[in-house]
Amino acid sequence: MIRPAITIFCSLVVNITMAQEIPKILSQKTNYLPDFSYAGYHFGESQIPKSQGKIINAVDFGVKANDELDDSKALLKALKAANEVEGNVILQLPAGKIILSEILYIERSNFVLRGSGSTENGTEIYCPRPMMYLKDAPVLAELREYLTTFDKRQREPENNIDLPFSQYAWSGGFIWTQVLGERVKSYLDKYEPETIALAKVHSGKMGEHTITVSDVKNLKAGDVVELQLFNKDGENGEIIKDLYQGANVKPGSHHWKFPKLPIVRQQVEITKISGSKITLKTPLTISIKPSYQAQLIEWKHLNEVGIENLRFTFPDIPRVAHHVEPGNNAIFLTRVFNSWVRDVTITNADSGILAEETANTTIQDITTDGSHLAHYTVTLGGVHNILVKNLKIYNAAVHPLSFNTFATKNVYQNCEIFTDPLLDQHSGANHQNLFDNITVHLKAGKNNSYLLFGGGGADYWKPSHGPFSTFWNLNVQVENPDLSKPVLLYGMKDGASARIIGVHGNTKFEIKYDVDPYIEFLNTEIEKIPSLYDYQLQKRLR
Repeated sequence: MIRPAITIFCSLVVNITMAQEIPKILSQKTNYLPDFSYAGYHFGESQIPKSQGKIINAVDFGVKANDELDDSKALLKALKAANEVEGNVILQLPAGKIILSEILYIERSNFVLRGSGSTENGTEIYCPRPMMYLKDAPVLAELREYLTTFDKRQREPENNIDLPFSQYAWSGGFIWTQVLGERVKSYLDKYEPETIALAKVHSGKMGEHTITVSDVKNLKAGDVVELQLFNKDGENGEIIKDLYQGANVKPGSHHWKFPKLPIVRQQVEITKISGSKITLKTPLTISIKPSYQAQLIEWKHLNEVGIENLRFTFPDIPRVAHHVEPGNNAIFLTRVFNSWVRDVTITNADSGILAEETANTTIQDITTDGSHLAHYTVTLGGVHNILVKNLKIYNAAVHPLSFNTFATKNVYQNCEIFTDPLLDQHSGANHQNLFDNITVHLKAGKNNSYLLFGGGGADYWKPSHGPFSTFWNLNVQVENPDLSKPVLLYGMKDGASARIIGVHGNTKFEIKYDVDPYIEFLNTEIEKIPSLYDYQLQKRLR
């Protein structure tokens, strides 16, 4: 049973005094706070580079901007030429409007797709028709079967809608990174390969960097591999209890119905091997026990891939319903590591940037806008240590910011939502993600309240999030404040042990959030430490 809703008023939270400079959670050990500082390109330790390498000019292969003719074939030729270059390569797009009606797959490392800027005088990639009119991507065959097998449909009787889910509701993009032949995401047990474990993992503690393994002969320092933890013990599996730290939530059936699929995974870099002990660059999100049958496996991925200085535009087509989006998606990031997307504007997309099976990538200086209601803007699902920085959202979206299934240790930092804000955590064993120094603009509704904390996703993947998901220095600007009483921020019904620190704005607030949240600095801006990510990174690098 989930506990009844908890409304927390200013008088019930940790007391703030004028002498107190920083939140107590940073110094006390009784309330765990994850270290989020490893998110981003090269674990946050390096800036996104000004890439050097051989430049392939798309105009040399027939791309001609502003002529209102389709440039897809010429772009594919230019991409093929870039792929034949050894070493670092930059595919340079010209300024002006380029028309794209095919998917550009980036399938190699040390590759940058670069435009001439995201402004009106820069490079515009215009996609006149959605991906539903393209040939089905072979790599999404398992997803298509999953949608059919489980009869995934959008059912809205009141709107006379009973339609099958689109394969592009949360996947696909006109710019698509992939490792050829590798699955985007695991959906069905029967397609799960018999992986060869590089090492069996026996133990490790949450928040620490050392694991004990059975065999290290196939590993060396510098390897980037995937750590997988399983639930082989059904509905009462110990890993479910540990994942949710004993919180009074009710896990859905997908936590035990797919025992071949890892329920927790992290892409990790090995920094040291000493006997049976391996030191990882990043800390564990949960402790490891023998019953979890944890293992390290090969993780195939691309390195140093960049997408930058572009804008994408889509026609504002009528929206039919949720989950049946036709596929006006700009960028799909899969299987990239130490990579980036920067300086990109996206207009009228169904989804702007989608990410799966990706780690340690920075997505920054992104703008989404347009009159079309989006599904996602920049969403993080099945990813680890992704940093989304300086995202500006001007368009309406069902899930403006969203941590999705299997997302861990990711950060939205310095982002701003101007229209219908929602901070979504989308179920599916996602845990330990950070909303950092976010600004939202909203209009209080009935009873001077607003649904700000979203808990999307299907019941079989509930609860909405695991412990220690964190909101830090959340700035809430209310369009119509009633200064005589506080605005109630609500919406989360089953999120375990969140950390909510520094909610403030242009009026007073109350917070209603389940289950067992830690709330501090309510109605107080954290002026000394506006960004938790920056604070933890600077502390780690000192």
